[in-house]
Amino acid sequence: MASPMSVWRSLMFTEFSPVQWGKGSYLHYFVGLGQAWTRSSWLWPGFEAIAVGLLAVIYIAAPFTSTAMLGIFMLLCGGFWALLTFADREAVGLTPIHVLVFAYWCISAIATGLSPVKMAAAAGLGKLTVNLFLFLLASRLLQKREWLNRLILVILLVGLVVGSYGIRQQVDGVEQLATWNDPTSELAQATRVYSFLGNPNLLAAYLLPMTGLSLAALFAWRLWLPKALAATLVIVNLLCLFFTQSRGGWLGMVGLLGVFTGLSYYWWLPKMPRFWQRWLLPIALWIGSVGIIAAFVLVEPIRMRVMSIFAGREDSSNNFRINVWEGVKAMIRARPIIGIGPGNSAFNKVYPFFMNPKYTALSAYSIYLEILVETGIIGFSCMIWILLLTFSRGVQLIHACRQRFAPEGLWIMGALAAIAGLLVHGAVDTVWYRPPVSTLWWFLMAIIAGQWASAYADSQAAKDPVLGSTPS
Repeated sequence: MASPMSVWRSLMFTEFSPVQWGKGSYLHYFVGLGQAWTRSSWLWPGFEAIAVGLLAVIYIAAPFTSTAMLGIFMLLCGGFWALLTFADREAVGLTPIHVLVFAYWCISAIATGLSPVKMAAAAGLGKLTVNLFLFLLASRLLQKREWLNRLILVILLVGLVVGSYGIRQQVDGVEQLATWNDPTSELAQATRVYSFLGNPNLLAAYLLPMTGLSLAALFAWRLWLPKALAATLVIVNLLCLFFTQSRGGWLGMVGLLGVFTGLSYYWWLPKMPRFWQRWLLPIALWIGSVGIIAAFVLVEPIRMRVMSIFAGREDSSNNFRINVWEGVKAMIRARPIIGIGPGNSAFNKVYPFFMNPKYTALSAYSIYLEILVETGIIGFSCMIWILLLTFSRGVQLIHACRQRFAPEGLWIMGALAAIAGLLVHGAVDTVWYRPPVSTLWWFLMAIIAGQWASAYADSQAAKDPVLGSTPS
C-alpha cells in the first residue's frame, strides 16, 4: 500500500520531466517544426518583444475596453504561443501546471458536449480557451527576468491609474449605478467607488493582484525612486480598496496580507538574529490583530460593513446571495458529476429552472459553487489540484530563490499572496470571471509556471542531478 508521502509526491508530479514527456508524446512532434522559419525570418529576433507588447496592450486595455476587443487580443495570444512553440527545439516551458490546466480544459470540453445547453456552454468554452491562450503565452515569456519585470511594471502603472481615479471618486463623489448597499442600513447613501470598472466588487478584486505585486515591488525594486513608486502603489491600492466598501474584497485583503507576511518571514528568516527569528512573526501577527480590532472599533464604516456579514438574511445583500446559493445548490444536485458546461450563458439558461422566485442572478456568486455548477465534482477536483500544485511549487521556488536572494522569489511571493486574496474574495463573488480580473488571475498563475520552467531549464543546463528533478 502506497504511503501518504508517496501519494503526495505523485500528485505533485515529483518525477515530471518535460524531456521525458517529449520523448513519449505525439504532440511533441509539432515542437520545432518552425525552426527553418526562425533561421530565415527577419522578424524572429524581435518576436518575443512583440508578444510581450501584445500582453502589455491587453493589460493596459483590460479596465477600459469591451470584452469582445479583449477576446480578439487574447485569441492572438494563442497564435503567438503556437509560433513560439513550433520554433522551440524541445518542450520549453512545459510544467505540471500546464498539464493540469489542459486537463481542466478537457473536462470543460466534455461538460460542454454533455451540457443540456450546448451552444451556450460552447460560448463559455471559447472564453475559457482564450484565457488559457493568455496563460500559455505569459508563462512562456515570464521565464525571462526582463519580460517578467517589464510586464509587472506595466500592470502596476495601469493599476495606479485605476486606483487613483477610484480615490478621486471618493473625494469628489460619484453616482451609484446600482443599489450596492442595504437600503435599510445607515450606509445606504454611502459612496462606493468603482473607478473605470463600473462595479465596486469588481474593482476590489482587480486591486488584490495589484496590492500583492506592489508589496513585492516594495522589496524587489532596490533603488530609492522605484521604492517610492512601489510605496505609492501600495498606499493607493489599499486606500482605493477600502473605498470600494467591498466586504469580500476586505476579507481577501486580510488573506493576502496574512500570506504575504508569512512568506516574507520565511524569506528573511536566515538573515535575522535569533531573537527576531523566534519573535518577529508572533509580534507581526499581534500588531496585525490589534490593527484590525482598532479599525473595527474606531472606523464606523468598517464596523458596520463587517457587522453586516453576520446579519444573515437581515442584510439585503446577504439575503440575495443566500437565495441564489440555494438555487445553485439545486443545480449542482441535478448534475453533480460533470455540470452544465462552462460560462455565464449556460448558467443563465439553466438557473431559472432552479431559482427562488424574484432572485435572478448572472452567476453563482461564489467561484467554488460556479466551478461545481459548470464542471461538476470532476472539474472542481481538478481545480483544487491545480491550486495545491501551484502553492506547493511556489513555496519550493521561494526556497530556491531565497538561497541566492533572487528577486524572482519576491514576485512569486506577491503572486501567491494575490492568488490567496482572490480565492478568499471568490468565496462570496464571481468577479474572478470578468476579464479585468481573469486576465490578472492567469498572469499570476503564469508567474509560478514560468518560474518553474525557468528553474528546471537552469538545473538542466547545470546538469545538477538534484535540481534537475522536481522536488516534492
